[in-house]
Amino acid sequence: MKIIFAGTPEFAAQAMRAIDASGHEIVLALTQPDRRAGRGMHLQASPVKEFALQKNIPVLQPETLRRNSADPQKQAQAQAAYERIASMEFDAMVVVAHGLILPQEILDISERADRHGSFNIHASLLPRWRGAAPIQRAIEAGDPKTGICIMQMDAGLDTGDTVLVAILDIAGNETSATLHDRLARLGAESIVHVLNVLQQGNHLVRMPQANEGITYAEKILKSEAEIDWNLSAKEIDQRIRAFNPFPGASSQANGLAVKFWNSRLAAIGVENPSQESGDVLGLSDHGVYIQCGDGVLEVLEMQKPGGKKTDAKTCLQSIGLGEKQLRFQSKE
Repeated sequence: MKIIFAGTPEFAAQAMRAIDASGHEIVLALTQPDRRAGRGMHLQASPVKEFALQKNIPVLQPETLRRNSADPQKQAQAQAAYERIASMEFDAMVVVAHGLILPQEILDISERADRHGSFNIHASLLPRWRGAAPIQRAIEAGDPKTGICIMQMDAGLDTGDTVLVAILDIAGNETSATLHDRLARLGAESIVHVLNVLQQGNHLVRMPQANEGITYAEKILKSEAEIDWNLSAKEIDQRIRAFNPFPGASSQANGLAVKFWNSRLAAIGVENPSQESGDVLGLSDHGVYIQCGDGVLEVLEMQKPGGKKTDAKTCLQSIGLGEKQLRFQSKE
């Protein structure tokens, strides 16, 4: 089939590569404009654009797809994109973490009688965790399971009917980085399966989302990174793993802002009731024990300012704090 693909990050690019490898033809790629990144703040193409260029797939990068934008330049970009999509021969649209709202008039083009519509790969078990950051919020909340939903798109925020649901267990040591990679692979496999079903002329069963259990995965903010040691060890552990790789949980001790990248709940018997939240209780083989509001956390991986990620024990010793009574400051 001929596919218009809309997406931006690596999560989307993995699905795009799988669609291409499966024999379907991607006739147009929509992705966000190049952004400045890295130490030199040079313009960088998105992973979706990079793959499209490798495969000689035409690329459009409008800042918006809304033709009623108040900005004349953006309005012109949206008009050009609309006309390009409306003029093309294609069978379906696939949208994965594109970052732009698809207005109803774009969806309407994909839903003409000779087409299958627009499909979205969403990294949660809808209707739980609609929105921007479903992977991180699932770990932060301590969810035991997540998954991939292939959704027939409508104009709402992740409100469309699902046509495929694939469930994945969340491991106890899962970070957003590791879960992202597993879900990206599952999403790529799932969308290829859906497209193959359509190509074979088979019918997809559309299941409306439940009206109960709706939650929203708000975008992760840097302001969330600072650790509140008055929370339980379980809550802090979930946040540390949820915020890896972005924005990275952090806390200060002796004026140094330290990043926390991995952790686990400490074994029973480590807790010291006389200690305050944020106190370092001692060192483990590779980590450090820290008193929390309820329970003790064993931090396994840390990073000092200007340094590299390393095991927590080595990190504290490298900045001369391993043998001292130390307290990490709690978020105010």
